[in-house]
Amino acid sequence: MSTHDQRKRLKEHSRRRDAAFDEWAERGYQDPPPKFEPIEADLIGLACGAKTRAGTPCKLTSIYTNGRCKWHGGCSTGPSTSEGKKRSVLNGFCPKNKRTHTG
Repeated sequence: MSTHDQRKRLKEHSRRRDAAFDEWAERGYQDPPPKFEPIEADLIGLACGAKTRAGTPCKLTSIYTNGRCKWHGGCSTGPSTSEGKKRSVLNGFCPKNKRTHTG
């Protein structure tokens, strides 16, 4: 089975797990807790596989739901609050010349 198919199955497993957890949250986290289905054996230890700067595939196995590691598809998409956006504007395109955000 190809790695692409394994990533699809990992995403589907994560969706089902999130749905079970959300249903439990709607019940107010009352007993019994949800019974999560176990992850399939061939999905355990799935590597990131993204192309590194050296041109080789990434070998990290600690991947997110999207099938990539923290370096090749992590969670951050930039600042979301107005304070964070103002701070990033102050830094501009010259991160070496950082300014203080005193205002």
